[in-house]
Amino acid sequence: MGNIKTIPIPRIKSITKEDFIEHYYKKQQPVLIEDLAKDWPAYEKWNLDYIQSLAGDQIVPLYNNEPTKGRQNSVVPAKKMKLYDYIEILKTKPTDLRMFFYNVLQKMPELTKDFNYPGIGLKFFKKLPVMFFGGKGSKVLAHYDMDLADLVHFHFHGTKNVTLFHPDQAKYLYKVPFTVHNLEVIDMDNPDFEKYPALQLAQGMHTEMKHGEALYMPSGYWHYITYENGGFSITLRAFPRKAKQFTEFVTNIVFMRTFENLMRRIVGQSWVDKKEARMVKRVNKKFESGEL
Repeated sequence: MGNIKTIPIPRIKSITKEDFIEHYYKKQQPVLIEDLAKDWPAYEKWNLDYIQSLAGDQIVPLYNNEPTKGRQNSVVPAKKMKLYDYIEILKTKPTDLRMFFYNVLQKMPELTKDFNYPGIGLKFFKKLPVMFFGGKGSKVLAHYDMDLADLVHFHFHGTKNVTLFHPDQAKYLYKVPFTVHNLEVIDMDNPDFEKYPALQLAQGMHTEMKHGEALYMPSGYWHYITYENGGFSITLRAFPRKAKQFTEFVTNIVFMRTFENLMRRIVGQSWVDKKEARMVKRVNKKFESGEL
């Protein structure tokens, strides 16, 4: 057992459009911007009580840390419940139940009055502001977004830890074939270096996000998240514009996810077990031979 090596993500108070483009966007360098949302109404208004007051009887899908099994699709909710009741859990006790990709425009459009798209030079896709919720102790599997968007991720109510990995670190992370995540049994907070020795070579970047802070996550960056307490975030995304990234984006959406779910339905759990075992064997062999 051990700890994955990390360095701090740069942390700044504010930034101009020109400096953001020059020092972070062009270099694809993560940065945490403390005051980017300070002038949003959301900075004062957004907490779990406020979201709960707007929830009504919405039924939402919730996900936990258990891998999907058998002939299930790769992403299947663990349960569904009223958003009001779920937020009550977040306010009162630890839980591994999470909600992700909650479409604000469709589900709670009144929230759009509380934020704006920052003028830092990114061409945001304004039809898809999405929210993420998690409880104390819940964890988000290490993954990268299959649409390869540049992300600005704003956190509210409480704190959470975020570890990022540059795309070139994927070879150390035990990426599962035909997915955008690593092996689900790996405990990224206390990895077993005997079983997964390549993780010793990984170099991450870490920060703790507090209320109202914004994290720029460049295209293709892996992220692993743990919630220190119940809270939620909103992500604004700018889709890739380079031909190579756009091609990979289309491949991920149209082919990779479809193929993975098809094989799960046809072959079942043995498809998952065999491809994961082959991947671990391959990565460990490269580690032992010094190829990584």
